[in-house]
Amino acid sequence: MVCPNRRLATLTKQLTGHVNAGRHRDALAFFARMATDPALPPLTDPSFAYAFPLALKSSAALRRPSAAASLHALAHKCGGVLQSPFVASALVASYGACASPEAARSLFDELPCRNAVVWSAMISVYVRSGDVAAAALALGDMDVAPTASCFNSVIAAVAESGEHPGQAIELYRCMAGMGVKPSLITLLALVPACAVMGALGSVREVHGFAVRHGMSTSCHLGSSLIEAYGRCGSLVGAQRVFDLVEERDVVVWSSVVSAYAFHGHGDVAMSLFGRMELDNVRPDGIMFLGVLKACGHAGRADDALNYFDVLTKMYGVEASGDHYSCLVDVLGRAGRLQQAYDVIRTMPVRVTAKAWGALLAACRKYGDVGLAEIAARALFEIEPENAGNFVSLANIYSGLGMHVEAERAERKYPEATADAHEQARRFRASSVHVHDGSDGTFLTADTGVPPWDGAPTPRHLLPQRHLLVLLPLGQAPVAVVSASRHAPGRPAHRHHHRIGAKQGSFSAQERESSKRVWPAGDHAWG
Repeated sequence: MVCPNRRLATLTKQLTGHVNAGRHRDALAFFARMATDPALPPLTDPSFAYAFPLALKSSAALRRPSAAASLHALAHKCGGVLQSPFVASALVASYGACASPEAARSLFDELPCRNAVVWSAMISVYVRSGDVAAAALALGDMDVAPTASCFNSVIAAVAESGEHPGQAIELYRCMAGMGVKPSLITLLALVPACAVMGALGSVREVHGFAVRHGMSTSCHLGSSLIEAYGRCGSLVGAQRVFDLVEERDVVVWSSVVSAYAFHGHGDVAMSLFGRMELDNVRPDGIMFLGVLKACGHAGRADDALNYFDVLTKMYGVEASGDHYSCLVDVLGRAGRLQQAYDVIRTMPVRVTAKAWGALLAACRKYGDVGLAEIAARALFEIEPENAGNFVSLANIYSGLGMHVEAERAERKYPEATADAHEQARRFRASSVHVHDGSDGTFLTADTGVPPWDGAPTPRHLLPQRHLLVLLPLGQAPVAVVSASRHAPGRPAHRHHHRIGAKQGSFSAQERESSKRVWPAGDHAWG
């Protein structure tokens, strides 16, 4: 006679197979037979705690609240099953997927035993529902020691939202204070937030932690760090990471090629593509884009056409609308407007606004009115709400002295073009730059917004033409920078000067509020 516990283990493996294969209806039916099988141990047996989460996972995948409620009632009757953190966390996750975060929270508050695993499940429910604030609040309300998984969910959600990337960095630093060691998943979620902010000091901080803990050679983290260094303007850092990555896949190669292309080093980017071919790494669509952008920055339209043929015909990379748009941009930059228009006319995919926009921009640069009108008409049909297209066409007319045609173009959409002109006036020379160094986090912003009214203000809405150094609490000095307006395409002139706490153009209340909302500092730790 087969031992009941051994039979339960065998059936649980079969149940796992149904769930992993996506046969969720079969999984629920299989669990129902297990629950009524007299040859198995009773449901109160601790071994059944491994089967309950599998059934709950299937109910969540099917979005069946009734199934989740039935399993909840069954677990409640069994008493001890709900003591298992695996069952409790699976119930919370299932209610969050099948019903609502509020239902999951109501169940969570009633659970008799809540450890870090259950808290992590509740935080994940908030994250999946898009309520990042509630997830962060739950993390702060934990009555048990949080794990890296709890932090990872919130850090990833904050970074992906893109609204307040600095909070992701502060959460990472908070982990240090609580003695929680970040994992590779933490760093993978954190690096894009550093890149979005342009905070080179934070990128170096994360990179240093990865080196000290043996994570820097990971190809996944390596590609992310290369991209972050490239976005922050440090090609030296990007190259250093690239040289240390042990197994370079196409993502790593794409990241370094894109970094050099982003900074205008097209020749270096194309030589790296050649090295990648020698390493027998097959390019993909992202690498395709990086190479085309490199050709554009280097002004090598013929090479772009050759790479386009090689990648599509030799490597079988399927060109998308983005690839064709990039090719149009390369040809337009080189002044080959008719050839760029021919590419648009013969594209086998749907022509996007990016392609027509690239052609229109090239027409403005080279003064081709005929093709500009064709591109503008196409853009009016694709995105009629975008007043910038009307303004671009009007500017082309004005640049050639065709003022009557320019006025006619603007009269077609007077309200929208007025808004576009106002936006261009306010933001033409706007810039945001973050410097994360030993003196604090520097942020420049020239946004033309009204003076600060005393309410906590996001970083990108700092008062016009001023830079505020956000220092850790307790440090008085601040710095103010005037950023003079400049013509498009020319660098802004920034005048830095160090001042005392009483000399700044911000009141003490403003400085304290800014320091309170956004603490700064380079807290390297390991």
